[in-house]
Amino acid sequence: MVKQIFTHKIALLLLLCLLLMIPVHAIMDLNRERQAYRSQAIHSIMASSSGPQRLLGPVLVQPYTRAVTVEQDGKRFVREERVYRYLLPDRLDVRASMEVTPRKLGIYQAQVYHGRLSLSGHLPASLADKALVAGNPDLSFDAADPALIPGKPYLSLVLSDARGISSVPELQLGERRIPFTPGALLGDGLAGIHAPLDSLPGEDGRFHIELHLQGMNALEVVPIGQDSRFNLSGNWPHPNFIGDFLPGSRTLNDQGFDASWQTSWFATDMERRFTRMMKGAGSELPTFSVSLVQPVDHYQLNERAAKYALLFIGLTFLSFFMFELLRELRVHPIQYALVGMGLAIFYLVLLALTEHLGFGWAYLVASLASVSLNGFYLSHVLGGPRQGLGFAALLGLVYAILFGLLQAEEIALLLGALLLFTILALIMMLTRKLDWYGVMGNPPPSPTPNQES
Repeated sequence: MVKQIFTHKIALLLLLCLLLMIPVHAIMDLNRERQAYRSQAIHSIMASSSGPQRLLGPVLVQPYTRAVTVEQDGKRFVREERVYRYLLPDRLDVRASMEVTPRKLGIYQAQVYHGRLSLSGHLPASLADKALVAGNPDLSFDAADPALIPGKPYLSLVLSDARGISSVPELQLGERRIPFTPGALLGDGLAGIHAPLDSLPGEDGRFHIELHLQGMNALEVVPIGQDSRFNLSGNWPHPNFIGDFLPGSRTLNDQGFDASWQTSWFATDMERRFTRMMKGAGSELPTFSVSLVQPVDHYQLNERAAKYALLFIGLTFLSFFMFELLRELRVHPIQYALVGMGLAIFYLVLLALTEHLGFGWAYLVASLASVSLNGFYLSHVLGGPRQGLGFAALLGLVYAILFGLLQAEEIALLLGALLLFTILALIMMLTRKLDWYGVMGNPPPSPTPNQES
């Protein structure tokens, strides 16, 4: 009879652990739902402001027109075709500073920045021999063709979201000052601005552009020059340097960051990739990139904490079970279930508080609430405040270990393995003299006598 009770108790506790995973998984689904709400809030802010910015340019464009005779259904027609020649900078130097201001929508926020970009460099004196014929990129191009009628050149600057331009910029090309006008006029679907020119820059190809730009969460600069440099500083202390090139030098502190990039066409193969992009071949251009991230993703930490729920609840139930064995005290399965529900609700309280207090303070408040509730209840279940305080201290220790696992992301596996090994060693030490046959109500097996030779 004792054996059956013992076996049924173990099976019931295992089943109870699995059943408690149902509310835990519901809380994890709620966490993902709140993440989706945050993404919707960020997109709402982006819709009324400007999104991540990607800067491409400046690119000097020389348009041409020519008459082409085509034959269709036995009839000849003359139509105009547009031909474009592109000139990329010999040198591009971009210096930018950004002031980041978090913008909130309800309880959610996004990083909005106001940046001042200074673009300077030099355009080559002659056009490179590359062309794109609109609608027919395989048509031959001859710069000396008298049928080509040159149009007015312009300098194009592409932005992913032109709404972020807060003031009308001006191009300084040599000694000329030319205001920009809307539209990049550089391929289909590319937004931006352009500066119309009366003529090509010639020998004096120095240019300078001051651009005031607003964006959100990320800034990218395409290193389009033969020699490209990018220096960026900002007041956000948690930048994430992504893209195709890492900064050659960077400094980070609590007040912000400063980073510098440098590359050339030897590394970017920019001339070929730019031409392929303009021909619609889908070539993606490399970028210098930085994103403004939150130092801690609260929802990700909540999800990671919930993944330890089974281990957490299992360790608590194991502690109760060891207490029953060593102190000969009976704990009813309903009492196990109530304590387990208190442990599961901890994750819901943690998620709710995180959105208002941040993860660290939310974890402290939620763990103190859980420890206090379970300590008060167990002081009556286990027969005295001393036992209840002991289990409350043990529960607080487990919460502290879990918090350490969540913070130590790089060595979380090592710490988790050491924790499990320590728990197993502790159980083996405490039960090293326990008579398991006596606990299960069975007499120990009699030794088998040796057969006579």
